[in-house]
Amino acid sequence: MNSSVIVFPGSNCDRDIAVALEKLEFKNTMVWHKDITLPKSDLIVVPGGFSYGDHLRSGAIAAKSNILNEVIKSANDGCLVLGICNGFQILTETGLLKGVLLRNKNLKFLGKDIYVKTINNNNKFCNKYKQDQVLKFNIAHNEGNYFTSLDHLKELEDKNLIPFKYCDEKGNIKDENNPNGSLNNIAGIFNDKKNILGMMPHPERMVDQMISGDDGINLFKSLLN
Repeated sequence: MNSSVIVFPGSNCDRDIAVALEKLEFKNTMVWHKDITLPKSDLIVVPGGFSYGDHLRSGAIAAKSNILNEVIKSANDGCLVLGICNGFQILTETGLLKGVLLRNKNLKFLGKDIYVKTINNNNKFCNKYKQDQVLKFNIAHNEGNYFTSLDHLKELEDKNLIPFKYCDEKGNIKDENNPNGSLNNIAGIFNDKKNILGMMPHPERMVDQMISGDDGINLFKSLLN
């Protein structure tokens, strides 16, 4: 399976995601933001970090970079696209995903391990997870507070476009288990066709049991399945 990882000035998780993909034997290519063509790709990853130093707002400048024109075309043609953390922010800035990522509710940067519950495993990104499975992921963001209109929020819930929600280690989804204030404890969303996933937690940081845990590895195995 061929993958491409988009690299911006300020990306800091591009190598992490490349290591995770190559561990699962993806044929991966690193693509610079100024490039105007994409290699043949089954999966495009927009990684975490602080693209362009988060100037203006997170993801705003990156969304206007040369290569994003090709990412948008490929996404609209059905290519799988994964945006993680800053990548999620970039995808909302392009309009590929609806909604926005606001400042965390406590107005502080968060870097820690959290728990998420698998809400929908009937898709190409999560089919190796069990329904309602609780996963331990890492978060590292300042703007992870997902917000959208009430109509779109209803659509996300009604159409099962929410793969993960923040929870405690037993799977309880409550306000106190919501690290950043996201509506309905949302940790990630799909587009209507479910070929685009944006998520704030970092699955690529959880692919080695000896280092950090391996709850993220089944996301990549799902894509290969």
